[in-house]
Amino acid sequence: MNNMLSLIFITTGIIFNLLGCIGIIRLPDTYNRLQAATKCVTLGCCSILFGVVLHFGLNDAGAKALVAIPILFFGSTVAAHALIRGTYHFGIKLGKKSVKDDYKEAIK
Repeated sequence: MNNMLSLIFITTGIIFNLLGCIGIIRLPDTYNRLQAATKCVTLGCCSILFGVVLHFGLNDAGAKALVAIPILFFGSTVAAHALIRGTYHFGIKLGKKSVKDDYKEAIK
């Protein structure tokens, strides 16, 4: 049963990582690409790590994967936020189809 659950989580993680990679290639501007990379890849990697925990149990490999999940979850979101703010302050424009610039209104 644990092997089946771990396989489901690892497969789901691989699919989310694949969707994140497709989003990086297909989305129009830097901000959308960073959002796709952050959300999909973070969820995918956390799912893969949880699948590793289910597969190995709470031995050394499982414990390390369990510790890595919150570090990856919070670290990647904070890093993406910092990258997006830096990109905005550097002057990279939004895509042509972007409707609203919430950050411009927030810094006024």
